[in-house]
Amino acid sequence: MQSAWTSRLGWIAAGLVLSLLGAWLIAQRGLEAQRAAFETDARIVHRLLSQQVVQHDAVLSTLALLEPERSEALPRLSAIHPRLLSVLARAPGGAWADAALSRAEAASRASGASGRAAMAEGDLASGRYTLVLGAGDGAYALVIALDGLVPEADWPMDRASSPVRVALQWNGQSLPLQAGRPLDRGWRFDFDKVVAAESQPFHVVATRWVGWGELPWLGMATWVLAVLAGLALLAHALRLREARQRAEALLRLGQLGRLNAMGEFAAGLAHELTQPLTAVLASTQAAQRLLADEPPALDTAREAMGRASAQARRAAEVLARLRRGLEPPAGAAASQALDLGACVREALHLLQPEIDRRGVAVRWLSSDPVVVRADPVAIDQIVHNLIANALQAMDRQANGPRELRLSVRREGERAVLDVADTGPGLPPEVLPRLFEPFFSTREGGLGLGLTLSESLAQAQGGRLGAGAAPGGGALFSLNLPRDSDT
Repeated sequence: MQSAWTSRLGWIAAGLVLSLLGAWLIAQRGLEAQRAAFETDARIVHRLLSQQVVQHDAVLSTLALLEPERSEALPRLSAIHPRLLSVLARAPGGAWADAALSRAEAASRASGASGRAAMAEGDLASGRYTLVLGAGDGAYALVIALDGLVPEADWPMDRASSPVRVALQWNGQSLPLQAGRPLDRGWRFDFDKVVAAESQPFHVVATRWVGWGELPWLGMATWVLAVLAGLALLAHALRLREARQRAEALLRLGQLGRLNAMGEFAAGLAHELTQPLTAVLASTQAAQRLLADEPPALDTAREAMGRASAQARRAAEVLARLRRGLEPPAGAAASQALDLGACVREALHLLQPEIDRRGVAVRWLSSDPVVVRADPVAIDQIVHNLIANALQAMDRQANGPRELRLSVRREGERAVLDVADTGPGLPPEVLPRLFEPFFSTREGGLGLGLTLSESLAQAQGGRLGAGAAPGGGALFSLNLPRDSDT
């Protein structure tokens, strides 16, 4: 029972680990895909804004070069660039009405590069700014609207529904170009890059929030279902293989048990028939002597008795040959070093379905590492018979606990295996006949299992005993010589 629970917990843990790991990897790939899409859109926005603001420098440079009348320049420029709200000019020797324009012109002239404009101080949140260029004795300024900086048709995202927030930042001020969808929790991606115009050092700042609902739940759920299905198929295949191996092992043990039972049966039959046949032989010989003293037809009677005597001898020889043929040849059993506890655990593994079906709890009282030298097939048969008998005995116990108690221990140079059950136990009058051939306390039993087990134990230099278990039930003890090399 404990091993079955351990196996189930192992499968559950494996499924949980694989499911979580795969789901995490799928989620990471989904997040990376969304990050890549966000960065692509942010770079497109940065490139478009850079292309637009660079044109402002070109417009100012053209104005400074051509020096057109202000009244003529604005209509023409507005037709080409609708975002240009007004064109301002300072004539040579004149002054700006706004001190901020004067400071911007001074910054333009002090920039160290000819023809570089400077931005006038202002309120970026208002959606406009002023760009000033000092040229010669005069200067020009453009008032630019930021809202129409990039045409709507060129904008890479849907401003109304996109979760990406885009803003222009400069000098501690910020102008949102796209509202986005901020979240309190989730994953956040950031993008910050200055536009490619030194005269207008705007920071293009983009932010993307990814919520839990945007994770690839379908792919994650598909992975979890695939893992569960794969593990279920694997577990089913392993259970089938284990059941097949258990059935094959039980079949081999059953075949060996039946062969050995047949041997015990034939040996018992030969033993039972040898005595009657010997008596027949003695009787016919006595009759032969008596008939030898009678008158006529004595020769015929003597001949008949002789034939009976010959047939009786022949029958005895046939039975003797049968018994010799069923006995294993000396030295045929290959003895080897065996871990007695491992043999018991193997038998429990083979009988696990029966243990589970009967609801029997297996309890190890002790499990010392004990090595014996014996025939592995014989030990497997003995242990299998003892455990199977214990399970069948507990079937006859209607109420009470069902517990199989096992103990493997050392006693000097001997190894002892105790198999105890919580069944009805063994009545005192049954103990003397327990190992007799054809004697069974179970209805329908053949009565050869314990006889066979005792014979196999004796063939290994051991012995098999039975008695009452502490607390009720039966106790069978297998005593075997330990391996001298351990």
